Parts: sequence; C-alpha cells; structure tokens
Amino acid sequence: MSSIYNMELDDCIQPTQNALHIRGIIAIAIVSLIWATTFPLTKDAVTSFSPAVLTASRFTIAAAIFTAYLRSLNVQILRDGIVLGLLLFACFAFQAIGLETANANRGGFIFSLNVIIVPLLGALFGQPLLLKTVLAAGVALTGIGIMCWENGSLGMGDLLLFGDTFIYGVYMLVLQETAQRHSTLSLTAIQLWIVAVLSTIWAVPDLSVGQFETLSNNYGIVLYLGLVGTAGTTWLETIGQQWISASEAALLCTLDPVLTSVFSFWLLGEKFGVRGLIGTALVLTALILSQSKSQYIDRKFIFGAENV
Repeated sequence: MSSIYNMELDDCIQPTQNALHIRGIIAIAIVSLIWATTFPLTKDAVTSFSPAVLTASRFTIAAAIFTAYLRSLNVQILRDGIVLGLLLFACFAFQAIGLETANANRGGFIFSLNVIIVPLLGALFGQPLLLKTVLAAGVALTGIGIMCWENGSLGMGDLLLFGDTFIYGVYMLVLQETAQRHSTLSLTAIQLWIVAVLSTIWAVPDLSVGQFETLSNNYGIVLYLGLVGTAGTTWLETIGQQWISASEAALLCTLDPVLTSVFSFWLLGEKFGVRGLIGTALVLTALILSQSKSQYIDRKFIFGAENV
C-alpha cells in the first residue's frame, strides 16, 4: 500500500507537460533579456577590442566555469556537443566579422529572420508547420522590420549576417533534437570549450599589448559577457529547448531587439520613438498569437499543403 502511495505522490510531484513548456518559454525569454543587456553595456567599452579576442575571452571564461561537467562523457554526447560547438563558433565568427561593416540595426532585423528560417528548415526535415507559427512569424518580422530596418544597399557585412542567421537556425534545430538526450550541463560544457579553443586559435594573430590593456581596463564587462552573456545564455538555451520547439525559441528571440531598444533608452538615453512602440506592439502580439489555441490557426502546413 505504501509503495502505491509513493508512486502516486511521485506522479503528483512530476511537473506536467504544460508546466515544462512554460519553464522552457521562461528560460528562452531570460536568454533574450540577457542578450538585450549586452549591447548597451558594451557599446562604448569594447569598441577597441578585436572581435576574435573578445570572442575568445568571453568563451574561455564561460568554458572555465563548466569544466567540472566534462567528466563521465560518452561518444554520443561528445559527438552532439562537438557539432553544436562548431555551429556556435561559426555563428559568432560570422556575426563578429559581419558587424564590422554592417549596420547594427539592420543586423538586428537580419537575425530576426530566424523566426521564418527555423520553422521552414524544420518543415524540410518533416516537422509540422502550424499556421499560427507562420502568422506569428510574419507579425514579429514586420515589427522588427519597422524598428530596425534602414535604407541602403546590402553589403558584404549584411551577407555574412544572413549566413550567421541561417547557421544559427540550424543550431537551434540540432539543439532541439539533442538537448533532451543529455545532461544540459555537460552538453553546455562541450559547446563552450569547442568555441573557446577555436576562437583562441582565431585570436592569436590579433593578440597584442594593446589588446591585453583593453581587457584589463574592461574586465568587469568581459566577466559579465563571459559569465552571464555566454555561459548563462548557452546553458539556459539548452535547458529551454528541452521543452519548447526551435520555432518557438526563434520567435521568443525576437524579444531581443525590442528589449535592446528598451535598455538603450533606459541606460544610454537613446530615443525610442513611434517606430519602436509600433514594433514592440507587433512583436508582443506575435508572441500572444503563437501561444493561442484555436482550431483555425492550429492547422498544419507541410510544404505548402494544408492538413487539418
């Protein structure tokens, strides 16, 4: 009798699928919140950093605190972690090089294209594509476009950011498939160390006395980027994608440019403006639409064919 009681008690303690889904949403929303703080906090402090040196510094710090979780690894988690690490390094490399010449606001819009790219890539691999996902993605993309897009022709930096966006979309889909199979701490540790090693090799030609002086003068910002902006966000994203789809995660990431504008307004005194208000309203509308329940917008589309 007591064993039956204990089993029933365990069932009650176990979180429901809906509760886990909410946890996933919260985790990815926190990631967007943290990402949004990094730009206004580092805008003036790290302008003299080499992109390679900054990337190597933040990932080395992040990887160091996860080193303990590299014990008891197996072939499967090593394989998945290495694939994720390579994709993540490619994302940061494309982003760092692209932002040297691309407009930052336009970069925010280009990155938000993940909200469309991720569900389309998922559909190519047989994942269901919901009508509400398509509608929410369109509304969110319109909002980010109103906030971020500026006139001007596309340059090489913009093309590199398009590449970054596509690679990150692949990263999110691979993470969705692998996060449920492994310890999030160990999987995060492998990813961080792969990026740390590769970015350190990338940074060697740029190392100089001036770069070390810049690091020492901005150690607080670098620590924040490493501990919170890299280690924290990579782990939280791995946790979140255990419980929500890559498409939902991509949609939640559209909060990043919205929150960046809010923090820039608050910390730097930058103008928010009517475009910012309209864009914010559309992004929030898209997030509400993505979580709504309706027989009309829960229909599935697979390669353009509607399935009720």
